[in-house]
Amino acid sequence: MNSLITDSAVQEYIREHLNADVHTIAMAKSPFPGITGQELANQIAARKKSSKKLPSWFNTAGIYYPPLLSIEQCSSEVTAAYKAQLCNGTTLIDLTGGFGVDSHYFSRVNQSVTHCELNKELSAIASRNAPLLGQHNINFISGDGMKLIRNTSQHFDTVYIDPARRSNSGKVFMLRDCTPDVVENLDLLLNSTNRLLIKTAPLLDISAGLKELRHVSAIHIVSVRNECKELIWVLEKGFGGRTQIVSTTLNGTQKQFSFLMGDEVRAAISGTPAPGDYLYEPDVALLKSGAFNLIAERYQLSKFHHQTQLYTANQIDESFPGRIFRIDEVLSAGVVKKEKDLRGSVIVRNYPDKAAVLVEKYHIKSSDTQFMIFTQSASAGKIILKSTIIQHY
Repeated sequence: MNSLITDSAVQEYIREHLNADVHTIAMAKSPFPGITGQELANQIAARKKSSKKLPSWFNTAGIYYPPLLSIEQCSSEVTAAYKAQLCNGTTLIDLTGGFGVDSHYFSRVNQSVTHCELNKELSAIASRNAPLLGQHNINFISGDGMKLIRNTSQHFDTVYIDPARRSNSGKVFMLRDCTPDVVENLDLLLNSTNRLLIKTAPLLDISAGLKELRHVSAIHIVSVRNECKELIWVLEKGFGGRTQIVSTTLNGTQKQFSFLMGDEVRAAISGTPAPGDYLYEPDVALLKSGAFNLIAERYQLSKFHHQTQLYTANQIDESFPGRIFRIDEVLSAGVVKKEKDLRGSVIVRNYPDKAAVLVEKYHIKSSDTQFMIFTQSASAGKIILKSTIIQHY
């Protein structure tokens, strides 16, 4: 960590050049002795990346930023605040602390937080920024959190860990493919707490994870603006009941859809002879849950087609986590060919052509409020729905 970067003149330069070309700055001679152009470029790029993801950091004067990759990999404030709701008790240890975003929010609901980070520089940066952000109850330890757990007799009310994948190759991975290996060290972790929170990437298969872990009381599937951000596995020592699945959308307002494992198997599903007045498109957090029939049952919807995760109804339910469209007209492919001046953003679900192909084929002009939804229904086969969006993600 280069302490010269905290100088007021340097900080002013970073603020003034927030929209500058960082590649040019990195290659140019630095106007400040002891600070390289690359260091200035990184501070600018990392601060700019934080403007939406970490607004508290962005709006706090004097924040020292780590390499840009650390900002890209850390939790957003929105998801960190959500995880803080899942804590129990007053003491927590964050075994993979990183830039300290999660620990910041954990410190708001715990009397004492321990932040462990293997990377000495990242640990120093997080510790240095903490007082600027009003954090005074976080103990920063530069070292291996797993070693600390192994060598301490202290009991924590909550243990939090964010294991990293050892390899980014392939889309499917197991918890055993991550480090620290929470599967191998599960007993060790649960010896130090009654409540373990594990954050994983959304690519992790839920069924596979349940086979690897024990005592899973809940799995939280968290999305922001229809992008699945993370899975939070809640383990409670001694828990042996059915796991609760909680799909949460964080889009300004929080919406949730929850159920117990096994409920989907028992859910009834109704088909529909024709599209109703409205179309419902589930958020990715709902789709990740796999409860396709339960979604229909819970919100009193009908599915267009058994292979299409689109639903229809004659009423609006604003509690639905996802988009809702008013269906203005139902067209066949033959009719669409004859239409002139077609407008709308194209959505394709269970339809043989891709969106880009359909836009070119039918000369469809873009629109922010109008949509052309190409899909299939069980009764009419391939259909196109001219629709107007009335609820966004």
